[in-house]
Amino acid sequence: MTSSLGPIVQDSTPTIIARRLREAVASGEFTPGQQLQEASLAARLGVSRGPLREAMQRLTQEGLLVSHRNRGLFVMKLDEATIRDIYLARGAIEPTAVRTIVTSGWRADATALLEVVDEMTAYDDDPANPDVSALDMRFHELLVGMSRSPRLILMHGTLLTQVRLCLAWMQGSYDTIDYRVREHADIARAILDGDPDLADRLLMAHMDDGLRRVLKMVQG
Repeated sequence: MTSSLGPIVQDSTPTIIARRLREAVASGEFTPGQQLQEASLAARLGVSRGPLREAMQRLTQEGLLVSHRNRGLFVMKLDEATIRDIYLARGAIEPTAVRTIVTSGWRADATALLEVVDEMTAYDDDPANPDVSALDMRFHELLVGMSRSPRLILMHGTLLTQVRLCLAWMQGSYDTIDYRVREHADIARAILDGDPDLADRLLMAHMDDGLRRVLKMVQG
């Protein structure tokens, strides 16, 4: 009989470090344009410089860190060109996920999206709360996950921290929770109704609105 028990696979040290650095960038602990000093960062994390370099290389590949020759590594800056490119990539991935969900017969999964929307309504009196942006992120992560496409999920995963930075910028642009709730709820219901064209239009309108809000906040 084949045993169901096997070795417990633990994350490697570079993976753990990369996760912590990613969170530090997303939370604003590391500010855009800040230089990361390898020696002090290794001491702060209590790790050797080898796995730290590997972790930082991963974040460089994800676009969260930028390498400047003879200067070092810096946290990415959210300028207009970068923001537009982030939303361009989202516009390629998320609508494809929506159409895959509907055409593959998995639209019933979208009930989980409505559950996230319900959680958003709890912040009716606090629309700029960072937890709302976290729920917004969860909605879109679930959406792409429902496509069951490993490559779409992987590509979207590399964008998530950058998207989170954008959401952090835009969260102060909402005076009420109603509009944000309605946008997400309408997308979920269109998927549940099996209407990929409507879901696509609603999703793209939602992302276009988000892009305008982020650019407005960044440009001051």
